[in-house]
Amino acid sequence: MASFVTEVLASSGKLEKEDLAGKICKISRRVEDTKEAVCDMINKRYKEFLPSLQASEELMDQVDKVSREMDVLKDCIDNEVQQNIHCSLAEYAKVKQQLEKNTIILTMLGHLKEFHNAMEDFSKAFADNRYVDAAKLLEQVRLSVDSLKTWKSSELPLLRTLGSELIVQRENFIYHLGAEWKRLAIWKLPSSKEPTNPRWSLKTELKLTLSCGKDGDPGCPAHLSSILQALAMQGDLHYKIKLFSQVLLKNMLRPLIVHRGLSVRVTDNSDGPTLTVEHLDAELQPDRSSPSQVYTKLLLVLRTLHSHLLDMSVGEKKLSAILGEMIWEELSHCIIHECLVYSIPTKSSQLENYNAVIKETEEFESSLKEMQYLQSDSTDLLKYAKDVNCHFASKKCKDVIVAARKLMTSKMHNTVRIKPETRLTLPKLPAQGSEAPGRQQKMSSEEEVRLDGHQQLSSRTLCLPVCRISESVQQLMELAGASLALQLFFTVRNIFQLFYDVVPTYHKENLLKFPHLAAIQHNNCMYLAHHLLILGHSFRPHMPPPLSDGIATFVDMVPGFRKLGAQCFLAQLNTQKAELLERLSTARNFSNLEDEENYNAASKAVRQVIHQLKQLGIVWQDVLPVNIYCKAMGSLLNTAISEVMAKIMLLEDISSEDGEHLHTLCQTLIVEGPLVFVPLAEESKNSVYQEEVPLFVKRWMTFKELVIVLRANLQEIVNRWAEGKGPLAMEFSGPEMKSLVRALFQNTERRALALAKIK
Repeated sequence: MASFVTEVLASSGKLEKEDLAGKICKISRRVEDTKEAVCDMINKRYKEFLPSLQASEELMDQVDKVSREMDVLKDCIDNEVQQNIHCSLAEYAKVKQQLEKNTIILTMLGHLKEFHNAMEDFSKAFADNRYVDAAKLLEQVRLSVDSLKTWKSSELPLLRTLGSELIVQRENFIYHLGAEWKRLAIWKLPSSKEPTNPRWSLKTELKLTLSCGKDGDPGCPAHLSSILQALAMQGDLHYKIKLFSQVLLKNMLRPLIVHRGLSVRVTDNSDGPTLTVEHLDAELQPDRSSPSQVYTKLLLVLRTLHSHLLDMSVGEKKLSAILGEMIWEELSHCIIHECLVYSIPTKSSQLENYNAVIKETEEFESSLKEMQYLQSDSTDLLKYAKDVNCHFASKKCKDVIVAARKLMTSKMHNTVRIKPETRLTLPKLPAQGSEAPGRQQKMSSEEEVRLDGHQQLSSRTLCLPVCRISESVQQLMELAGASLALQLFFTVRNIFQLFYDVVPTYHKENLLKFPHLAAIQHNNCMYLAHHLLILGHSFRPHMPPPLSDGIATFVDMVPGFRKLGAQCFLAQLNTQKAELLERLSTARNFSNLEDEENYNAASKAVRQVIHQLKQLGIVWQDVLPVNIYCKAMGSLLNTAISEVMAKIMLLEDISSEDGEHLHTLCQTLIVEGPLVFVPLAEESKNSVYQEEVPLFVKRWMTFKELVIVLRANLQEIVNRWAEGKGPLAMEFSGPEMKSLVRALFQNTERRALALAKIK
């Protein structure tokens, strides 16, 4: 039976409008019937999951047949409309509108057909492990769904069904690709609960599975290219490689860089190589790996990955390039800070040998570029290696500061004896234009300074007094001198500034608690201040411009160090004075000494004062310079006797028995006081300082006069006053003497006469 369109075209002459309208109505009914049948089939196929393959194929043929008939009819109508445009335009427009509606429906049905065909082909390609074809077909399915969404007349329930089917198939496809990716690179990692030490990395293993077997074998693994291309088309490849790179860096590359004793072993198996982290020796070596060792280990890992997994292009890039972009920044940073920084020479004579490291770094980067891990021509790694001179200077400065701080925080009580003839050991400085410094020489901080007219300063000019300083401070000065010999002027200034800030803070409690350490700190500061006066002058000819023009000086730091030492020792003196006053506060104001209990308390307080002073004398003996020692002990003894005198002068009534007891106590101070002056270890040499007590104890003579008065009669007191010209008048004022006389003697005519003579 001839088709409807054939019947229309077979009619001769002009188409009748009524006949054409009838044909349009007939084909519209057929379009609607086809639409309902297709939608029903799609719903059953992708929503209700009923087996309807044969019916769906017949429907697809029916859609194709109706589409062809529509195309013929459309062309026929267009021709007829053009020929009869002068006729009923409105009637033809209505007919054409109906035809366009049918065309839209047929177009949508065409997209449904494309969706169905692509989905069927995708399932077959997926089942045959043709992942690239499957990915392309899945993209066609997505385009068909997107096309359907553009038609406003599309049925929403049907679109939701198709969209859900697309999502399910895509997620299933990606999951399967991920499983195939995991088969290509199988990690065996240590437990995260284990401690992070070198042995933790020994359990790391990476197995690379070969990507293909014999073609046609059932269950043959998917080809590597197919897997990677499909992952890239689904937008999941970069994510997979990023995860792989993070595990690779953390568990294999970084441990190989950090730990010298770790190595990597590659074992070739039938199904692919295995990379295993192992240790070289029975015990893991604590030292850092050399750059050569690190580069060798890293290249072994990266070459193995390149030859078995990453030597493949995906789009415009190779996988090795993608991985390189992800790991290079962190990898180069790790190589620099965990390897190269420790390979920087510590001596200038070793700098030439570092050219080998620069060459090894260049070869390492060249190998990475060949495998396309690295794209850039200039990298931070090579730049760091080539800037060895700057790093050498920086490392030297850092090492100097670290060494200096270690000395500053070491024990202060290990001391050395300083004498006027003591010389500071410094590197031998070459004459300008001669060889580099190498030998050691003894440089005097008290070098003779010649003046115009060939006159010389005394050999004792700028000499340090005999004292003890911390051994660490002497080493600190030697370190400063050695650093100046390397022209590290500002580093040396930083050393002294660091001492000024660190030592008082770090040793704060001990400096307040232990008088011995306070004295040593005082000497340390004075020792440093002494050398700061001449240090810049000694090295100025060997400094580069503009330092050689007079800028290289440390004189500005001298007042600060002197003040620092003085403040530390004065704080200790104030602490000792407070303890002396506290002991004397238990003497019950030296009153009512007839009472045995009061006398014992006063006597105990005096004995404690003498004991404290003697202990301090022993602690500071041979530590402080003699003049500082005598001034310090004199100041403390003066505090003690001044307190005793003040309490006695406040007494309003002193009986003869009390006077005798006071005399005894004061006499104890007179006898024992000078014995605390023992600045030298040789006892025979201390007598001269004990005889000079009045020079160091401001109120010593006043105290001795008080002791005399406590036992003297009125006439003796008047005679020693000698009308304001005697020794008593030199120490006491008239009111003070009258008050003391009134306390010692009863109110008699003789006392009144004596008081009258004291003016």
